[in-house]
Amino acid sequence: MAGLIKREDIDEVRQRTDIKEVVDGYVTLKGAGLGTFKGLCPFHDERSPSFTVRPQVGRYHCFGCGEDGDAISFVQKMDHSSFHEAVEKLAARIGYELRYEDGGTGPNREEVGKRQRLLDAHKIADEFFRAQLLTAGAAEGRNFLHGRGFDRTAAETFGVGYAPQGWDSLLKHLRGRGFTDAELKLTGMFSEGNRGIYDRFRGRLIWPIRDIAGDTIGFGARKLYEDDQGPKYLNTPETILYKKSQVLYGIDLAKRNIAKDRQLVVVEGYTDVMACHLAGVGTAVATCGTAFGTDHIKIARRLLSDDGTGGEVIFTFDGDAAGQKAALRAFEEDQRFVAQTYVAVEPTGADPCDLRQLKGDAAVRDLIGTRRPLFEFAIRASLKRHNLDTVEGRVAALRESAPVVAQIRDSGIRPAYVRELAGWLGMPIEEVSRAVGSAAKRAAASATGPAGSPGAGHGTEPGRSGQPAAAPPSDAGIAFMRPDPRDPVAAMERQALEVVIQNATVLGGGAWERFEASHFTTPAYAAVHTAVRATGLAHAEDPVAWVEGIRQEVPEPLRGLVSELAVVPLPASTPEALQRYCRDILARLFELQITRVKADKMGQLQRLDASAQPEEFQRLNRELMELEMQRRSLRMDS
Repeated sequence: MAGLIKREDIDEVRQRTDIKEVVDGYVTLKGAGLGTFKGLCPFHDERSPSFTVRPQVGRYHCFGCGEDGDAISFVQKMDHSSFHEAVEKLAARIGYELRYEDGGTGPNREEVGKRQRLLDAHKIADEFFRAQLLTAGAAEGRNFLHGRGFDRTAAETFGVGYAPQGWDSLLKHLRGRGFTDAELKLTGMFSEGNRGIYDRFRGRLIWPIRDIAGDTIGFGARKLYEDDQGPKYLNTPETILYKKSQVLYGIDLAKRNIAKDRQLVVVEGYTDVMACHLAGVGTAVATCGTAFGTDHIKIARRLLSDDGTGGEVIFTFDGDAAGQKAALRAFEEDQRFVAQTYVAVEPTGADPCDLRQLKGDAAVRDLIGTRRPLFEFAIRASLKRHNLDTVEGRVAALRESAPVVAQIRDSGIRPAYVRELAGWLGMPIEEVSRAVGSAAKRAAASATGPAGSPGAGHGTEPGRSGQPAAAPPSDAGIAFMRPDPRDPVAAMERQALEVVIQNATVLGGGAWERFEASHFTTPAYAAVHTAVRATGLAHAEDPVAWVEGIRQEVPEPLRGLVSELAVVPLPASTPEALQRYCRDILARLFELQITRVKADKMGQLQRLDASAQPEEFQRLNRELMELEMQRRSLRMDS
């Protein structure tokens, strides 16, 4: 059982990870000044790059949409993984062994190595199958794809391949790449007989099944030849990598569209996913030989940010009895979502692949566009099981359908469906309303314990980070106005914070004391200045820890501002020019502070009666002279 990862290990992973190498796996970055890189933001659509990464401080910030964070949060957002999973992935990447609280354990190093070998084998097999699709022996596979409207580009996009008809083509290939039979047995790509192992997939069209990070973890294979005695579709069996209840085909291609559009479309097969994506429905995925269940819902909720602020899950099913049964199974899981659930059924029973062939891409988009709420589909399905021409049939139908209406979460929609149900049944609205109210009370009673406390399954969901949820900061309600960039004082304070956060080494030689004593007038920048002081110069030796420490000290609304200050490119092209710029900016800040103090003391001096308080008069004059000398010294140094 994995415990909480030790805080010091999280910090170590954060500090050791090169954020540029991580981001490079998803975004093309180009140099944008000394130690700064830019690319197109992966979190929103843009034409000019505003996504900025500064490896020295271990952070990224998009000046277009405001997304910011470190390597851990980047992996979380891109892979839609938990905090735990992101830290463990990055730790494995740098070869760092994590420690866990409360005697918990993390991934076993031997198991991690075994998993990586299996991933490597799948990657090589994936490449092998794709290459085989171009050979003469794969003509039947290419004909199958062509017959369903998929050209070579489509096959390449989805990684479709072909398994040769021989018994050991893949086996020989992987043995030749250094894999042992013991390792190959664990992949699920081979069957075992009296003479040893042999290829599981033979003479079939192959679809690679990938996890959300894009790693191939299994395969789906479609029968092509009449003499093949196997099932129409043959998938990888359960392995260390492949758990069919946790896998969604196409998730690697759809994840960004799902997160962006807040929509997940669930179809039934590999070719349906292909057809949807090619028709412009880039949010489509499919289960792999199993119903859409609890583990799939967890994936969907991560992608949709299923937090009550919107989002929709659309199920497409065949119009036959099996399709209706599948839709009703999906409805049973509906309450696990906060997102709205819908069903889209083509009247003729055509699936998305058939629909695209018969009527074109627009017909697929229209199918998704004409979705109906899943609870409406479930209500109508329950009514079909009863003879509504009889009193007994109508009463029985009401008893079955009332609990369905009672489950509708939206209190504004529920009364409308009470009226709809009354019309469908031909019964008084009051009678239907009473039945729905009674069903709701029974559901509420069954969901609470004997003392009225919430029953099992109604606890609060753990935080996304996987770490203990921090108490909300006391200043969480504070609103900070965005500083006016045209204000010269605010601009000066911002430049000083950029310099200090990005290059803390400039605070040596007494500069720290001057910076600490400086007075910032812009509220947001004053809060960041306070956070820098609270973090302390002792942390400045490690830029990653320095920035993270400052972020933790500021009020929550200002953490994005700290990331922004940490990555904004400074106007210098060489290390020497950077140091000179930093010194100049701090000198200007300190000179501004001296000017303010001098103005205060000049006011005191003017209000003073020199004859009555000669000692005080002399002291103020000496202090003014010392301040002027400091100001001149700053100008000479800069």
